[in-house]
Amino acid sequence: MTEPTSLPRNLRSQVELELQSGECIVWLDQPIPGRLARSSLGILIFGIPWTAFAIFWVTMAAKGVSKSNGGAIVWLFPLFGVPFILIGLGMLSSPYWVRRGARRTAYVITDRRAILFQGGWRGSMTVRSFEPSALQGDLHRKQHSDGSGDLIFTQEFQRGSKGREYTTNIGFMAVRDVKGVEEKIRALAQSKITNQ
Repeated sequence: MTEPTSLPRNLRSQVELELQSGECIVWLDQPIPGRLARSSLGILIFGIPWTAFAIFWVTMAAKGVSKSNGGAIVWLFPLFGVPFILIGLGMLSSPYWVRRGARRTAYVITDRRAILFQGGWRGSMTVRSFEPSALQGDLHRKQHSDGSGDLIFTQEFQRGSKGREYTTNIGFMAVRDVKGVEEKIRALAQSKITNQ
């Protein structure tokens, strides 16, 4: 378990500001950056041929334009491939961005709720709070051989731009001792039942 003082200063202050009067931290940690970055491996692999083809296309278009007598306007044609190169570079750098995001993420269990802190662009922070009643549903765990894993509270269903549906897992991702964390979450959910 990470101590609150070992969090980056801005993240630590976000956690402290979120706590209600008298609320105590039971458990606090951050995701394992390398484990979380593995989730972007598919994007990285797809980015290799994408970027290679985009660079090839721009190169071939530039060679073709250099041999033509079309004037200055034809030099814009190879530039149409530049956004595709930039998208490819984004895909190739996705593990870096996921690791960076992991360092700006914190997971907290208090005596009242579970809280996810996820840093966004330009210092923004998304805070999601789960009361004990929300943790009594379909809680499930994905565990690796080293004991780390994901503890999923819920899934969100979203529709993509082409109408396809996809799900996003919401919970504590890439945490150490995921089974121990699950026991703490189940105890928190059970405390709500016994206090009613």
